[in-house]
Amino acid sequence: MSINAQGPAETVLKVSGLNAFYGRAHILFDLDLELARGEVVALMGRNGAGKSTTMKAIMGMLPGTIGRVEFRGHDISHAQPFQRSRLGLGFVPEDRRVFTDLTVLQNLEVGRQPARPGAVTWTPEKLFALFPNLGEMPHRPGGQMSGGEQQMLTVARTLMGNPHMVLLDEPSEGVAPLIVEQMANMITTLKREGMAILLSEQNLRFAELVSDRAYVLDNGQLRYQGSMQQLAADEELRRTSLSA
Repeated sequence: MSINAQGPAETVLKVSGLNAFYGRAHILFDLDLELARGEVVALMGRNGAGKSTTMKAIMGMLPGTIGRVEFRGHDISHAQPFQRSRLGLGFVPEDRRVFTDLTVLQNLEVGRQPARPGAVTWTPEKLFALFPNLGEMPHRPGGQMSGGEQQMLTVARTLMGNPHMVLLDEPSEGVAPLIVEQMANMITTLKREGMAILLSEQNLRFAELVSDRAYVLDNGQLRYQGSMQQLAADEELRRTSLSA
């Protein structure tokens, strides 16, 4: 948990005994994790380890989920995804899902939610400062953007909901190095603003650059939890749980 001059930071998310299923297939096994305000935590592991499933389960998108999920002191274990969103939990999926026929500005308007006490209030102008590429194409349809630009737009649209926390699934995957750099700067800015971020990531260098702590998943079970620096220094763990 992050520590500041006033003591321990507020716990934003606490997950206890999380199990998830796809049909009869048991995918996640008794996961426990938590995040504090202003903390970036990397959720790491190979393809198929359960990272995206964990995020979908936290967001309430998997009906076969067992366990307790608390968000800002609320038990949201049985809440629908839209109810979790209205409490200020944002989700940026790996597959982007922009509205291809809508412009950048129109996509942002789709994500707009009322201001929230204690959360940053985002406007298109503030987002264009955070993502200069988007500021250069406010009237471009989503379908005419590169994959990296669509990724930025998906993040920006989620921020228009003024969330307290964001689940960010594989933001660096398949995008140009310049976009990866902008993503890293974005995460650093959000952290400075006090937002909690759970980051699903396979790129160790990217995760090490922006994250405070890490959880490592292997076959749906937690293999490691601790500081990002300790993970980066543990060659055996990286070889057995992170290498392709």
